[in-house]
Amino acid sequence: MYLDALKNEIEMYADYGIKEEVETIYFGGGTPSLLKSQSIVDILHDLKKTFSIRADAEITIEVNPGTVKEEKLRSYREAGINRISIGVQSFDDGDLKFLTRIHSVEQAIQTIQIARSCGFENLSLDMIYALPSQSLVTWQKNLDRAISFNPEHISAYGLTIEDETPLGRLVKQNEIIPVQLDNEAAMYELTMECLQKRGYEHYEVSNFSKPGFKSKHNCNYWNHSNYLGLGPSAHSFWGNKRWWNHANIAIYCKMLQSDSFPIAGSEVLGNEQLLEEAIMLGLRMGEIDFRRVELRFGGDYYKETEPILQNLVSSRLITLENHVLKLTDKGFLLCDEIAKRLIAKVTP
Repeated sequence: MYLDALKNEIEMYADYGIKEEVETIYFGGGTPSLLKSQSIVDILHDLKKTFSIRADAEITIEVNPGTVKEEKLRSYREAGINRISIGVQSFDDGDLKFLTRIHSVEQAIQTIQIARSCGFENLSLDMIYALPSQSLVTWQKNLDRAISFNPEHISAYGLTIEDETPLGRLVKQNEIIPVQLDNEAAMYELTMECLQKRGYEHYEVSNFSKPGFKSKHNCNYWNHSNYLGLGPSAHSFWGNKRWWNHANIAIYCKMLQSDSFPIAGSEVLGNEQLLEEAIMLGLRMGEIDFRRVELRFGGDYYKETEPILQNLVSSRLITLENHVLKLTDKGFLLCDEIAKRLIAKVTP
């Protein structure tokens, strides 16, 4: 039922297919590798039939170790998927148990090796730091192990503790003590230093890549490019409108059975909102070119923010050249705070 509904949703967006050539496709937002490989192949076939997809499009799938074997990975590659993101999270079995992951370190390593043998030349590893049991030494070992597989891309995320989750409740009950902010910051600094020394470019707060291997999909998202999200909970953005699907699969399928878009809500973004997001997303990517911002939105935002910018330069949080702001490693640590200061200055 779900796959039929998804196919119907793809077909309902056919009009968008004549408006823009598709540069990236991303299977994620959950664990798509739990689906049968033929289902992924069929979805990709429907997308190619409905949309104009570039011959060199970046096509990514997220996989979790323990959910894929060689046959499945090989079928992905043969279908045209050319980038794979593996949710390793940690090369420590104790960490994986804490994170309630179903895979072991051995399975993670096997998945990486099989992906390479199947011809994937664009490999990304997802890692998590700032776990309660981690130290700088154990996180360094994790990074070294990840780098040893020579992946083209590494995503490193600090552990996020949400209130209404099992982990959040354990923290409230003082059964788990989160990593102190200073220690988390030290782990992040270690991540930046270690990966950049090994030839990885720090192109977004949590993302590092070898030259030529930035995630095109994520960059398009952060650059406010148009994108369509398909499936339950998926978000879309086109022009200045954002909308999102129902999270409930039953509602999602029922609406599509009646040929209705499964949209739960939407918003039209004004120039002020778009400007705020351009600043916030630009800083997440470590750079703001004020000339482009001013060309898009009008105004003299460089002049308006120049006193703040000079202060940030003096504090060694940014560099500034030809109206282009670039975050330093220290600046990445305070990315959100810098964004707040700039946004407050340029918006009423």
